[in-house]
Order: sequence, then structure tokens, then C-alpha cells
Amino acid sequence: MVLKNLSLLNYKNFESQDFEFDSKINCIVGANGIGKTNVLDAIYHLCLGKSYFNPVTTQNIRHHQEFFVIDGIFDHKERSEKIVCSFKRGAKKVIKRNGKTYDKLSEHIGLLPLVIISPADRDLIIEGSETRRKFIDGVISQSDKAYLAGLIKYNKVLSQRNSLLKYFAINQIFDATNLAVYNEQLVEYGTPIFEKRAAFIETFIPIFQEQYAVISGGSEKVSLTYESKLSNVDLLTLLEKNIDRDKALQYTSVGIHKDDLSFKISDHPIKKFGSQGQQKSFLIALKLAQFHFMKAVAGATPILLLDDIFDKLDENRVAQIVALVEKENFGQIFISDTHAERTENVVKDSQQSYKIFKL
Repeated sequence: MVLKNLSLLNYKNFESQDFEFDSKINCIVGANGIGKTNVLDAIYHLCLGKSYFNPVTTQNIRHHQEFFVIDGIFDHKERSEKIVCSFKRGAKKVIKRNGKTYDKLSEHIGLLPLVIISPADRDLIIEGSETRRKFIDGVISQSDKAYLAGLIKYNKVLSQRNSLLKYFAINQIFDATNLAVYNEQLVEYGTPIFEKRAAFIETFIPIFQEQYAVISGGSEKVSLTYESKLSNVDLLTLLEKNIDRDKALQYTSVGIHKDDLSFKISDHPIKKFGSQGQQKSFLIALKLAQFHFMKAVAGATPILLLDDIFDKLDENRVAQIVALVEKENFGQIFISDTHAERTENVVKDSQQSYKIFKL
């Protein structure tokens, strides 16, 4: 898959900007704060219908403006796809594919596979379980529309069950029959999600470990573990056992919305025992594994965004990653960096065509 052209109007710091990209490597270079990452984020926004860095859509509009428009033309599976993403204050976001508006934004997910590697990925290590669940869900959803639909339904029922629990507390009543209806729906939608997550992680782990071994030289042992209470007991039993606790807390305390991923290096939590370099290599391996997994299941090569890739990695390590990218038959790549010469020195050795965009 290749992004040929990108046009930005009132997106973040860009008033109006057009790009015509190379089919292989594209380097966005310039000083800090000039908008390099915003170009990559616009590409992410087009592919996945939201910003990677700021989920509040209104904050992606240029200051003192009322709307933004992102417009891109992709070559995908031997056809051209024109995607337009627009948003106006006070209105819903609109995504159009070849002139036709999606009824639901979720219908767009999976059409244009994409993987981003960014310093912001460190949140996967330092933040709570929700961030890591979003990673799992994001990878699976790009190749499994039924999974995404089930997840949306589960979260809607979860919100309704939580509202009911609060209603019980405020009015000092309890209706077991009414609650049981929500329990059954959570089981209906939640159990397949758990099963698909478990199957995904089983497939994903060896891909991830192989990528980490290449990046680190095979000197360290790393592991991923999917942590879910559903591994030991079914969801309905969990919900019924925790009814008293849920009533006291006024929200649903068990379910797939509490699952987590455990990241370890040499059998110790990487959050506490991994150096910055080890954590960075861990995250890059995680994202490269995502790339390979998606390429295998989607039947198309994802676009790869490397945001500020030199952050905490020296030029030799970055060159190693770019060489890995070339060797393993990656598709189109976008790299942002503050130093044009440094970036060009790395990419010109890749024997691939490239363009440098200086902002």
C-alpha cells in the first residue's frame, strides 16, 4: 500500500500544505515544533479515523479555525483509494472513501493498514492497563471487523450496566433480574473477545521475540503475557461472584475491560528493571511484530511511520532498523527527524528511493 498524495487544511499547525510522496522512503525533517509529527499524525488519522497523539478531535483544528480537512490518495490492492477526513466544530467527524461517506467510522478501520513507532509508545510501559488493551484491540481490529463490532457492543453494554449499578446505589434498591440481562450480554460479546485476544497473543509472542532478538543481538530474554481472569473462570461466573463488590463500587469490576499485558525482560517487569534503551528496543520490537502480524493477516503491506526514531537510539541502531526494514521487504516508510543530514545518511545507504521534505 502506498500513499501518493496528502493535502492538509487547518490541520494542527498547518494552514494549507500539499505533499507528493515517494513510494518507498519519505523523510520529514525540521526543527522541533515545526510540525513533523503532525504530518505523520495526519497520515495515521486518514488510515484509522483518529489522531494517534490527541484523541480530542477539536484540538486537532488549527488555532482560531472552525474545521480541518485531510485528503489523501492511496494505491491499495491495485486500485486507487481517495480518502477524505473532515471535522467541523459542533458536528460529527466525516470520512469519505471515493466520495462515499461511511455510515459508521468503524467501517473504515482495516481498509488502510498502518503501524506507527513513536516516543509516545512509552505509554505502553508506564501507563495503566487500558493503554495496553488498546494496543491489543487496535492490532486485532485492523484485520477483524467482527472483533471491533463486538468490542463496541461490549463497551456499550458495560456503560449501561455501570449506570444501572449507580441507579441502584442512588435509589437504595436492587433488581437482580434486570442486572442478569446485562450480564448475559456482556458474556455474549466479551467471551469471543477474550478468546480472540488469547489466540492473537499466542501467535504474536514468537514474532515479537524474534524481532527483539534481531534488534538487541539476542543478548536478553523478553516475554509478553496476556493476563485475564477469564483464563481461569468463565465471565458469567466472574460477574455473579462479584455482584456485591460491584454494588459497593457502583461499576463493573471484572471482565475483559480489566485484562492486561505483562512486559518482562529477564523475568522482571521492564517498567522497573529495563533501561531506557532496553525499553525503546522492546517497544520497537513490539511494533515491528505488529507490522509482520498485520502484513500476514491483511494481505497488504502496512504503511510504517517512524516518528522521531533517533530518540534514545544512536545512528547505528537506527541504521540497523532501516536495514532490517529494507531486508524484510517493508513497503512505504515515513521518518521524522530534526537533523536532515543525519536522516539522509541513514536512508541513502538503504538502496531504496527516497524523498526529503524540509519543513
